[in-house]
Amino acid sequence: MLHLSKSALREAALGRRDALSPEARIEAALAIAELFPLDRIAVAGKIVSGFLPIQSEIDVRPLMDRLRIAGARLALPAFDNRTAPMTFRVLERGAPLVPMGFGTYGPGLDAPEVEPDILLTPLSAFDRAFHRIGYGKGHYDKALARLDETGRRLAIGVAFSIQEVEVVPAEPHDRGLDAILTETGFRAP
Repeated sequence: MLHLSKSALREAALGRRDALSPEARIEAALAIAELFPLDRIAVAGKIVSGFLPIQSEIDVRPLMDRLRIAGARLALPAFDNRTAPMTFRVLERGAPLVPMGFGTYGPGLDAPEVEPDILLTPLSAFDRAFHRIGYGKGHYDKALARLDETGRRLAIGVAFSIQEVEVVPAEPHDRGLDAILTETGFRAP
């Protein structure tokens, strides 16, 4: 079987994602909010890091609102500068968001830094073995490695189902996902 490189898999999956209609994107965002298994994953009192969608990423804001209503404290990834490691800062309703680079926004330096218990993780591609391909910078792999030093965090890949690939060529530094959430359902090992 021919295995494609991460960059080829990333490019193909992102092409499929980019081709989705606005209607399909909205329906998928609403579906993931409904499909998150609150009966299996307790979020009350936990810190959950989400993300604001860039380019054609799935929009997790409806899901984040549902988790907030269920008692989660929300956070977003933050970069103090482009070379610093990714951290996480508290997301409060009505608080200003500032440019973080990479086309996204996050809470400013005045927002408290936190260590999430659960991370909704963006990705460009994933496989059935719960491996992910990010965007090539390793931000989530490094952040998860750092956070996992004090106890394994729950990393849930969130994407459109069309981003699934047959096999992700996993490397030793790649942190696998604990679950995957798409508009077609929630999967965990």
